[in-house]
Amino acid sequence: MGERGKRLLRRTVEVTDKLDLPAVLAPSVPRMELVGSHSFYMDRHRGVLGYSTEVVDINGGSVIVRLTGRDLELQAMTDEELRITGVIEKIELVE
Repeated sequence: MGERGKRLLRRTVEVTDKLDLPAVLAPSVPRMELVGSHSFYMDRHRGVLGYSTEVVDINGGSVIVRLTGRDLELQAMTDEELRITGVIEKIELVE
């Protein structure tokens, strides 16, 4: 993503926050959902950057989402969505 795209993403997030709108309405902002500690869902991702049974790095556009755990498995992935299962111990946002 170029500098212009990053600025646009930041402005979109700022406007969404100021208007107190749900993040779901911001089309370029990834949405993540953690169900317990065993299932992670993300839409609007930009691909998987690295994958093992202990660490998964996901491109979220302006941030990398890093899942750390045990027995991590990519259950499903499309151009827009992905689901990971296993024992999820930590989720980090890495710039």
